[in-house]
Amino acid sequence: MNKKIQKAFQNGKAFIPFITAGDPSLEVTEQLVYEMETAGADLIELGIPFSDPTAEGPVIQAANIRALSGGVTTDKVFEMVERIRKKSQVPLVFMTYANVVFSYGIERFVKRSAEVGMDGLILPDIPYEEKEEFDEVCRKYGLDLISLIAPTSHDRIRMVAKEAQGFVYCVSSLGVTGTRSEITTDVDAMVKLVKEVSDIPVAVGFGISNPETAKKMAEVSDGAIVGSAIVKLCAKYGEDCVGPVGDFVREMKMAIG
Repeated sequence: MNKKIQKAFQNGKAFIPFITAGDPSLEVTEQLVYEMETAGADLIELGIPFSDPTAEGPVIQAANIRALSGGVTTDKVFEMVERIRKKSQVPLVFMTYANVVFSYGIERFVKRSAEVGMDGLILPDIPYEEKEEFDEVCRKYGLDLISLIAPTSHDRIRMVAKEAQGFVYCVSSLGVTGTRSEITTDVDAMVKLVKEVSDIPVAVGFGISNPETAKKMAEVSDGAIVGSAIVKLCAKYGEDCVGPVGDFVREMKMAIG
């Protein structure tokens, strides 16, 4: 298990922001990483843009399109991470889709991720039953393949938790990513099922958009993941989004304690 990911959960509840690499530009993405780390982010998810991001709602889909239109490629994202690693050691995980990894070559992608200093990988479109070919390669290069559990997982939650690496991503709502006015899923029960078989950290994502919800989710888990609310700020402020995103991350981190 990657020690840096474990470390992210050692100082109280973890706050995990998500941004799409290259939205509004790779230069700004790099600055966002530094700013979010300073503002208290414990671990950062970097989305590698993809033309058909099936788990994403309209906000992150639009960010993917903006990034791809701006000429972002997987190789350019790797180069950006190399630059980040000269200045920052904040734990970083990629969030992308199986197609992105397949087209790059699974081993080539994972090896390069490890070389540039990434700590983990999240593939939301790979079901637990089909993770083997990715998992094997990730273990070989010391990259944690992060498992997701959803409200529909029920009987599979313990099974997924037994083999999970890094942390378990608890999907709080059915459907795609996006901000929601309230989360009605019994997240507490999902987290308890994981903890029955493993002491791995559980972070909750999908639909968290304000300090109140983040606090509520962090109370029943080990951390909160926020994507769409941050990506909205990137869309709203464009090249000037670094300050507003930093303020938002600071507020969320304070809320979850």
